Amino acid sequence: MSSTLKFSERKNKIRKLSDRVAPSFEKWRSRNDYFHQEDERYTSFLATGNSEAILDLGCGNGDLLASLSPKRGVGIDFSEQTVEAARARHPELGFHVGDVEDPATISAIEGPFDLIVLSDTIGELEDIQSTLAQLHALCHDESRIVIAYHSQYWGPFLKMAESLGLKRPTPPQNWLSSNDIAELLDLAEFDIIMREWRQLVPQRLFGIGRLINRFIAPLPFIRKLCVRSYLVARSSRIAPMDNPSATVVIPCRNEKGNVQPAVDRVPAFCDDIEFLFIEGGSSDGTWEEIERVIKMRPDLDIKALKQSGTGKGDAVRAGFDAARGDILMIQDADLTAPPEDLPKFYDALVGRRGDFINGTRLVYPMDSEAMRFLNLVANNLFSLTFTWLLNQRFTDTLCGTKVLTADHYRKIAENRAYFGEFDPFGDFDLILGAARLNMKVQEIPVRYRAREYGSTQISRFRHGMMLIRMTIFAFIKLKAI
Repeated sequence: MSSTLKFSERKNKIRKLSDRVAPSFEKWRSRNDYFHQEDERYTSFLATGNSEAILDLGCGNGDLLASLSPKRGVGIDFSEQTVEAARARHPELGFHVGDVEDPATISAIEGPFDLIVLSDTIGELEDIQSTLAQLHALCHDESRIVIAYHSQYWGPFLKMAESLGLKRPTPPQNWLSSNDIAELLDLAEFDIIMREWRQLVPQRLFGIGRLINRFIAPLPFIRKLCVRSYLVARSSRIAPMDNPSATVVIPCRNEKGNVQPAVDRVPAFCDDIEFLFIEGGSSDGTWEEIERVIKMRPDLDIKALKQSGTGKGDAVRAGFDAARGDILMIQDADLTAPPEDLPKFYDALVGRRGDFINGTRLVYPMDSEAMRFLNLVANNLFSLTFTWLLNQRFTDTLCGTKVLTADHYRKIAENRAYFGEFDPFGDFDLILGAARLNMKVQEIPVRYRAREYGSTQISRFRHGMMLIRMTIFAFIKLKAI
């Protein structure tokens, strides 16, 4: 890339300031080392599953890019002195002089990238929307954009820190709120996946700062007072999938009367559907009924496995591991979430409306016997809690109908060690795994019906305590990091 660049007067001032400050980057970092370490820690958390090829626009001295350990890392900055410093510090990465707002700079970059990072860069751009719009050319279907910026509330304090020599000098900024950045991403045709705020105390304070930032800073309302905001987005210019196959996984235990309806009521929503029953040690003849239905319907691809472990979570994992479909779908055998709705889930995933399609039973009126009052109250409370925990709207974590691609499930399984084998339900293993990988969630309302056969296998109080433990577990793994 050519280093002979033409800049506006404002950009020339910014570049000259960057050139002047570049030799003293390490000095400034050492004065705020805790802040930079925490910023790198959280950016690395957001990069999980998207760290093969990373582009850092406005890369500075390359420390942030290096902290993400990409197999292929490219950094762009318009300060020659800064780029020279980055090359000296991190020779294993590729750094280039260029203006990230210049179409010629973007077109000269060899993409695509799994992750594109703009850390503070957005504060110095002259045309944010146009700059963001150019990034589609560097994205593939799974690419993620991460934008990190200072909170506008902290502007006066940061300027004061500069005047006292406590912070590296910066030029006049575009002071944008998180909402402003989200709107600009939307205008540039990017879908917002999540937003988060970090670092209420950007100093160690003998270890107290770290404790506050882990356990107090993430709390509702308080978190928006933090110095740092993060947004994760994906391109909305994604082509639909081309008629992928599907596997409908049906975990079942003592559901004999629901086996045939679970097959008969599913519409032919694609050309290739596999039905996969996972039977969990029933005492009412469920396994024999599955065998009967398989013989009765040779026109359909119906398979069955006997579950080796216990619990729905184990059954779902066994089913997904054995499934052959491109798209994996869970249909609860109690049929309280109608199988007739599965085409809506398939269409939403195929049309790229989301990466993880989750049913919600809390929109339409439900049958009077479908959900007990205490369960309904608890579900609403958990929906609020998990919307905050996951940074995406999630109204019904325990709705059994969940749909995602086999490729995304494999990514969740590959990263399962972060959470461990913690989930007896099967829902949270997928939900938390999807959140960890910044998968876009889309909810589809379903009409929740009362059972026609069998009895519920949910214990309100025993499973309620499990849900409380799950909430604490999610807070530790997704917030208090």
